[in-house]
Amino acid sequence: MVAGCCGCCAPRYKRLVDSVFPRNPQDGLVKSNMEKLTFYVLSSPEKLDRVGEYLYQKVSRDIYRKRNGFTVIGVECMDQLLQACHSQTLNLFVESFLKMVQKLLESPDPNLQILATKSFVKFANIEEDTPSYHRRYDFFVSKFASMCHNNSSNDEFRNEIRKAGIQGLKSVVRKTVSDELVENIWETSHMEKIIPSLLFNMEHGRKTLVKDENDGVTEAQDEIDAPKLAENCMRDLVNKATFGHVRSIVKPVLHHFDAFELWVPNDFAVHTFRVIMFSIQSQYSYAVIETLMNHLEQHTHSSNAKIRTSMADVLAKIIDIAAGESVGPSVLEIVNAIVQHIQVSTKLDRVDGDEKSYRETLISALGEYVTHLPDYQKIEIMKFIMQKVPSRSDNCQSHRLLQNMLLKSLLMVGSKYRTTYLSTTFPIAFLQPLLTLSQDDDPEVRLLVQNILHTLIDRRQNREKLFTPTLKLENINREPSTRTDILFVKKNGAEIFSNMIASLEKNNNELRNMNAIYTTVALFTVELFCEDTLFDFVRLVLSFQDLAITSTVLSPAQKIHLHVIALCLFVLIAYCLPVLKEYSDKVIKARRDQAIHLMPPLKTRYEVYEPSQNIPDAALLSQDAIYTLLKQEGFEPTTVKSAAYTFPRHSWVDAHMQSSSTTDLNSISLEVDSGSSTPDGTKQKPNQTDMELTVESLKKILNEPSENRKAVESEKRKNLNESFKTAAFEDLVSKAAAKGGNLQNKLSEIFSKVAVSGTVESPSRTNNNHTSNHVGNKVRFPNIYEL
Repeated sequence: MVAGCCGCCAPRYKRLVDSVFPRNPQDGLVKSNMEKLTFYVLSSPEKLDRVGEYLYQKVSRDIYRKRNGFTVIGVECMDQLLQACHSQTLNLFVESFLKMVQKLLESPDPNLQILATKSFVKFANIEEDTPSYHRRYDFFVSKFASMCHNNSSNDEFRNEIRKAGIQGLKSVVRKTVSDELVENIWETSHMEKIIPSLLFNMEHGRKTLVKDENDGVTEAQDEIDAPKLAENCMRDLVNKATFGHVRSIVKPVLHHFDAFELWVPNDFAVHTFRVIMFSIQSQYSYAVIETLMNHLEQHTHSSNAKIRTSMADVLAKIIDIAAGESVGPSVLEIVNAIVQHIQVSTKLDRVDGDEKSYRETLISALGEYVTHLPDYQKIEIMKFIMQKVPSRSDNCQSHRLLQNMLLKSLLMVGSKYRTTYLSTTFPIAFLQPLLTLSQDDDPEVRLLVQNILHTLIDRRQNREKLFTPTLKLENINREPSTRTDILFVKKNGAEIFSNMIASLEKNNNELRNMNAIYTTVALFTVELFCEDTLFDFVRLVLSFQDLAITSTVLSPAQKIHLHVIALCLFVLIAYCLPVLKEYSDKVIKARRDQAIHLMPPLKTRYEVYEPSQNIPDAALLSQDAIYTLLKQEGFEPTTVKSAAYTFPRHSWVDAHMQSSSTTDLNSISLEVDSGSSTPDGTKQKPNQTDMELTVESLKKILNEPSENRKAVESEKRKNLNESFKTAAFEDLVSKAAAKGGNLQNKLSEIFSKVAVSGTVESPSRTNNNHTSNHVGNKVRFPNIYEL
């Protein structure tokens, strides 16, 4: 009833409000009077705020007097008015409504708290016409978050309270996130209450699920439980986050896992981050990865390896989700962050198994990330990682470990790449450092490099069939070489093959190193063998055999390994070119009869009576016999001179190499262009005799420091300049005249040959007789000094 002396003297809005309350609260809201009150506030919206304030006073009085029946009627009346009215004055009514909800939530009665939450949920679903600039939700966030942690002994009651708290948080987010003018729900103070509350219920649900698995618990329930509701709320919250708000969500998640030590085991962490990654807008997913890696960096020195390994494992299991949306710099940023974590780990003094497991997990994460990237980005990533690999001049233990880890990372990326063109897969910026590492002093590093080459070369899945030297070649997948492949061999074949030879000459090669080099060359043969590259591979095989015969640093077992590898590679060439099959069978028979130890498989050690020297000629590959067979079939070494095997002109070989007319390794001669800087552009003949190049002489050249070569060249230039400054003019003229005469004789000889070819031209070409006769005349170029 209305307070005062007489109810009829009260304002009309109070009388209408009083009329909706029955004498007995069990009768419920008086609907007819509620319709009159609704019509009144719609007709006179300026009275809405007074109606709201009066209702709030009545409900507050009923709460204080613990008349819960009238309290429920008052809340229902307030809800119906809220649903019916959308005037501009609704903001003032909402203030009264929120004060009523707050009063209910402050009540110790859990039923009233649940009632308040349901009323707030209805309010959150209302779309307001005008925003409110002064409305605050701090109390509601705190209260609903505390309800999420209810620990009542009654399971059913506890579940209801927690569900109400989660629904309240979800409603607060829905009400605030859509309007930028209202309170910012993404503030740290709010997220540090909302996120832990949701995670607490999600974790409790997973524990309950594991506990009740044996009881046949199913998820088909009529009513959703608190953990499932919390997960749905988390998904909605993450889905509404923009780029600037991603870290506001992820950081509280990370702090919650740190505070409650939820990283080990990491099942719940993996589940939570997968929920986040699948709910967030795809273009922002990489921000989650960056935040997690930054958090991992903070734990580098403060946490043990098990915790960091669990974090890295979470990263590995979610990073592939972000890969599909990563573009531009974000790709290399993520890769660089992973590489930096590996670098930091290698510098730590810890050498336990957990630290090693941590690094392996990071490499696995890198592999998962690049799996879903396009191939062109994988190539860029391989080049990027190769730039991070320390040089072989560093002998520091941490650098060695880092070198090993980065090469494993490179191998992981390479295993996810599908090679189409070798020239695209091996750009110079990537190939040269890789080949340089193939000559590292550490056999483990050389093995990793060979494995990387295997992964990138093998386009037709032949690696397993050529894993070790063998004479049984079955089901080798081959396709005709393309022009791109042939150009790749012409451009890079010499450098690649020279590095293979240098790698074989390492005296600390183990059996697996020998097998790996065989596999590399065998895969190159299968992928690139054709008529244009025939002599390149034949010469390479003969070079292996020559190294076994002439080397003074290899052990007897290693020399035998080289003989076996050379034979198996030649058998592979004969498999690709059947005209050599008969000769390869002949050599195999001779070895079985006279040198059975030179047959595969490779062994770790050989007996004393199994020599590596003084091998019968019949058991060796003969260059003359091979070339004779090839010439009979129309293959001439001179016809492939442009593709002939030469030593690399890049990186660690600075000398100028020239091939003579034959293709034998011993026939290569070295000329030093000492006169390339003379004024008339001619080259002086070297004073020293041509040097015959064997494996030993090549090794001597390669090991010669570049400073010595530069000093010699500088001295020659200095002497040449001095001679021009001090020599008499007549001497210089006579030298120039002699050279001019030589040039004139050469030109005359060339034109004479052209004239002869013109006179024997076919009679059918009569239209060109005049031209041929003109060319046939000898043309004498006057000496410049005669002019």
